[in-house]
Amino acid sequence: MTMRISTLPTAMRVISAILLLVTGLIHLFLVFDGVGGLLGVLFVLNAVAGVVLAVAMMLLRGRLLAAATVLSLLFLVASLLALLLALTVGLFGITETWTFTLVPETVIIEAIGVIVLAWATARAFRRGAL
Repeated sequence: MTMRISTLPTAMRVISAILLLVTGLIHLFLVFDGVGGLLGVLFVLNAVAGVVLAVAMMLLRGRLLAAATVLSLLFLVASLLALLLALTVGLFGITETWTFTLVPETVIIEAIGVIVLAWATARAFRRGAL
């Protein structure tokens, strides 16, 4: 059985792009709010990736869109996992608290994003004949 690349509904693409953009903008806000050092650099990279992936979700078609959905899902899973690790055992020597700026909101946005992008990825790779 082969995988068929299907199109994603416009609403799903827009919601995915918004969640990616919000995730990136949260990290950029935190850099401007005073997060620096290694964490600040990682946050800037996160912001750039979020914006690039949001644009990709809106502009790409076919196999490139399918690749963008997979990369976007992996991006949000990694971002959420990094935050959860920082909240529990620490990551790169950095520990985080739930009371830090935008932490609860970030967890909620990224968790919703993981669910939406998992659904979008499943839709992009529906089983069927070519």
